[in-house]
Amino acid sequence: MRISDGVEWAVHVCGVLAAVPEGRGLPGAKLAEFHELPPAYLAKHLQALSRAGIVTGGRGAKGGYRLARAPSAISLLDIVIAIEGPQPAFRCTEIRQRGPCPAPPSACRAACPISRAFHAAEALWREALAGVTIAEMNAAAADESFDAKRRSQFRAWLVTALG
Repeated sequence: MRISDGVEWAVHVCGVLAAVPEGRGLPGAKLAEFHELPPAYLAKHLQALSRAGIVTGGRGAKGGYRLARAPSAISLLDIVIAIEGPQPAFRCTEIRQRGPCPAPPSACRAACPISRAFHAAEALWREALAGVTIAEMNAAAADESFDAKRRSQFRAWLVTALG
C-alpha cells in the first residue's frame, strides 16, 4: 500500500500545530518554512485538513492554523482519510472475468480470495491507524528524537513563528 507524501507532511504539520498555544494560530507560510515545503503544496493539504475538521484557519493578527480538536482526538486514520479520501486502497476490477479463460459472472458473486485478503489487510491497517493519535505521536517523537537542544530550538522557532 502506498501512502502519498502528503499524508506524512500532514501528520508532521498536525504534530507542530499540537504545540501551538490555545487561541493562537500558525501561518501556513511558517509551517511550510519549518518543513522546507513550497507554500502552495502545503496549502493544498491544509485545505484538505480543514475540510475534514482537523484544523481551522483564521486571518488577522491572531490568525493562522490551529488544530480543531485536541491532539488526543485526532487519529492518523483521520489524517489519511482527509488527504487520501475514504475509498479503499484496493479496488477489485474483476480481472478474473477477462482473458482467454474468463470466469462467468455467476462464479463471481462473492469476492475472490485476492480481494478478501487485501480488504482484510486494509481493515487491520485502518484499525491500527485509528488507534494512534497525534498526542501519542508527539509523545513518542519527544522521547525518541527530541533531546534538550532540539526542544529548545523548536520552542525558539515556535515563539518566532507566532510573532
